[in-house]
Order: sequence, then C-alpha cells, then structure tokens
Amino acid sequence: MAVREVLRLGDPRLREVASPVGDPTAPAIAALISDLRDTMAARHGAGLAAPQIGVPLRVVIFGITRNPRYPEAPPIPETVLINPLITPLGKGRGLGWEGCLSVPGLRGAVPRWEHIRYTALDPRGCRVEVEAEGFHARVVQHECDHLDGLLFPDRLEDPRQLGYTEELQAAGLIP
Repeated sequence: MAVREVLRLGDPRLREVASPVGDPTAPAIAALISDLRDTMAARHGAGLAAPQIGVPLRVVIFGITRNPRYPEAPPIPETVLINPLITPLGKGRGLGWEGCLSVPGLRGAVPRWEHIRYTALDPRGCRVEVEAEGFHARVVQHECDHLDGLLFPDRLEDPRQLGYTEELQAAGLIP
C-alpha cells in the first residue's frame, strides 16, 4: 500500500514496548502488513517490525531471496509474525554482524541464540511454530527485539565491534 518512513535510532518511539494485536485478521492489520512489506522491499531490508514505522504493535515481517545488504545470506521465505514469542533451544550463541534500517550505515557484531523456536499468529489468525537456526534465527531475534524497544547496539558485548558498513567492508570484516 505505501512505503513508510523508517524511524531512526534516537526516536523515542523505538524504545517503547509494543502492544499485542487483538485481532490478527482485522483490516487495519492487513494494511499494516502491506505497508511493512512495501517499506522493507524499498529499503532492501531482511526484516522490519511495526515499531520501526511508528506503529507500536507486535507485528514483524522478514524474508529474503537475494539482498544487496546481506549478499551471503541464505534465502528465507517471507514470513509475517503477529504476537511472536521466541524460545532458545540449547545454550549455543553465535556472534554475527547485523545492520538495521533504523540504524542506517552501521553494523555491529551481535551475539544471538543459534537455534530457536518461534511461535506466533499469522495474518489469518492461525498459530505458527517454527524452529530456526543460523541467519534465519538471527533475523527473527533482531526483529522481535524491536517489539521490546531494543536495537542491535543494545546487544553489543564489545562496543569496538560497531562500525560504518563501508569501513568494515574495506577492512574485510563483512562482505
């Protein structure tokens, strides 16, 4: 329906905890999902959460086929999650470089659970339950963090592992 403005780090709305969606089949939620899809595609995102476009609801979208921002990432089918919950499976955490449409131009090395289960409702109101690993698990965790007012710099263990994309590429740290 529309490409929306993406809020940037520093906007206090990004720090709010999003509210649960009561009726995932409501027309307003369908319109929101359409705007999220259009905005994510226009900005070459791997995912986008409703709070990033100023809507404080627990809705995320993610998925990629080929993405210039993540050239080595495997494909992830487009998925919409409403009121998602994440459960870590195992104790393994891995470090990976992340960027964010709300933190343009920067990347950081963020620790995330390597293997998770996520549950949610889909836009038809049906329950979804998926196990994910690797980049897929990372994207889900990153987007769901937005629902709790967290951005990837909040998760950095070492602030020295934050930098501008171009400089990190020039140094050979990211593709």
